[in-house]
Amino acid sequence: MINRAIRFGLIQSRAGLSGEVKNPGAVFVERRCFMVQSSTGAQGRILPDYAHSRWMDSIGLPIHRGHFIADLRTVDVDWWEERQCKAAFLQFHGQEGISEARVTEIPPGATLPPLKFALDELVYVVQGRGVTTIEHESNGSRKTFEWQDHSLFLIPGGHTHRFTNMRSDMTVRLLNYNYLPVAMSALPNPDFFFNNPFEVPDFLGRAGEEFYSEAKSVRSPDNYGVERNYWQGNFFPDMQAWDKLDALKSRGAGGHSVQIRLPGSEISAHMSVFPAKTYKKAHRHGPGRVIVIPGGEGYSIIWEEGHEKVIIPWQEASVFTPPEKWFHQHFNLGEVPARYLALHPMPQFRGHAEKVEDRARDQIEYPDEEPFIREKFEDDLSDRGLKSVIPEEAYQDRDYEWDYSADDH
Repeated sequence: MINRAIRFGLIQSRAGLSGEVKNPGAVFVERRCFMVQSSTGAQGRILPDYAHSRWMDSIGLPIHRGHFIADLRTVDVDWWEERQCKAAFLQFHGQEGISEARVTEIPPGATLPPLKFALDELVYVVQGRGVTTIEHESNGSRKTFEWQDHSLFLIPGGHTHRFTNMRSDMTVRLLNYNYLPVAMSALPNPDFFFNNPFEVPDFLGRAGEEFYSEAKSVRSPDNYGVERNYWQGNFFPDMQAWDKLDALKSRGAGGHSVQIRLPGSEISAHMSVFPAKTYKKAHRHGPGRVIVIPGGEGYSIIWEEGHEKVIIPWQEASVFTPPEKWFHQHFNLGEVPARYLALHPMPQFRGHAEKVEDRARDQIEYPDEEPFIREKFEDDLSDRGLKSVIPEEAYQDRDYEWDYSADDH
């Protein structure tokens, strides 16, 4: 047994109790998760008093806190009268004040009431099959499209939308992601965002049938002027099956990724795919990312430099957030490639490890990592009757050249 300063990520929820921690040392309410609390105990943490946090409290829904949720398909939700559905908020450590994540459950065969929300919102389909109708009220432009498990799409701000569950035998679960916490700090009035008669430009009418058409590959500079390949579109039909990937050489393990841009929106995302029985280099960046797992099984280790490590086990439909400037490292314990989809915060919050010159301080190369990292990974694989495929040379040579030509993604 490896003895290290490690604890397992906890799920905390308000769930009708005083789950929000107002004083250091206050007791969290545990929710279901893969791992139980370690003997080190949960340390109380003062939660920031943001306008968005106060608004969430006023709704009365469960607010799941901590570092991760093991399975969005089964996490606790409760009835939201205004939206006529069950829902819950996610407010992980590292998300507060930056991004909102929310679970929406649609009953079998149901259509939710129309909703007009002032901001863009990215939606990932955790489970289910359905239809979304979006319309611009004054111009009458309308677009309807179908979605399924693992679809990813944008709801443009200022347009009215309706979700319909096409299945009569199962519920739909959606993961909604937006920048409401930042916006509400600037203008702390919920009516501005949910009851605003202001008319935005008609994106549906202007783009016509192209608004939700197939994504297109474009090359353009990123925020630091580095030329990159992006897939640009507002609808991605199946992130579990998406195979238009580029080599991600900076993170090792022979992994690939897709960079996603949504035209006309500052919301973006990327998905990383890496081979079975490998793990990626540790790195860190800014706050607010929400990471959901479309497929695979493994774990991630997250830690603030100089502090204990937190282990986050994951499978399909797990979700977590690495806090700001916390290193995080992803490990594939399965026999097939693993995928994680990262929903990005506003560009000004990304920071760290994005530029090549930053990697010396914000990325840990294999030869420089703690021995525990490799030991734990190989032990966990051994427990499954598997063996790591990371070559010994990668632990000796920082410039080791991985093979990115293999068709294993």
